[in-house]
Amino acid sequence: MNQAAEDLAMYLRFVVLEKHPDTGVGAGLFGAAYRLQRNGSLSTPERDELLELLDWFGTELSVPERFSRSTSKGHYRRATKGISWLKDSAADHVQKMHRLAQILRDHGHHVEMVRSANPGYLVYEDEHQIVAEPFNDMLKRV
Repeated sequence: MNQAAEDLAMYLRFVVLEKHPDTGVGAGLFGAAYRLQRNGSLSTPERDELLELLDWFGTELSVPERFSRSTSKGHYRRATKGISWLKDSAADHVQKMHRLAQILRDHGHHVEMVRSANPGYLVYEDEHQIVAEPFNDMLKRV
């Protein structure tokens, strides 16, 4: 493998089968996790672990400032197009996302991890994640 390929960042996205209403791509895990937490089917230890994970993400993962490249008048009222991806270098976040995914799988959710080196037009970036508006061909894979 050449140096350029080794230096290429990889982005990860964990999704369930349902489609996100704004983007039309696979919905992330947080919505499914909150619904699972509310529906009463978890044992006490499972519920405690799920809440601990959700609290951890609430503290350790920033809410992106933007989800759209648009700066036109009224852009904040339009459906967002950007989707969130974890950086593969965010090891703690990825590890905890795997655990969250397993809890969802244990309760009947189909969870997939999608990888991309180029997930779209960059809209937001911080130490642990990016938000990107997907290229048209990417919409079929996420």
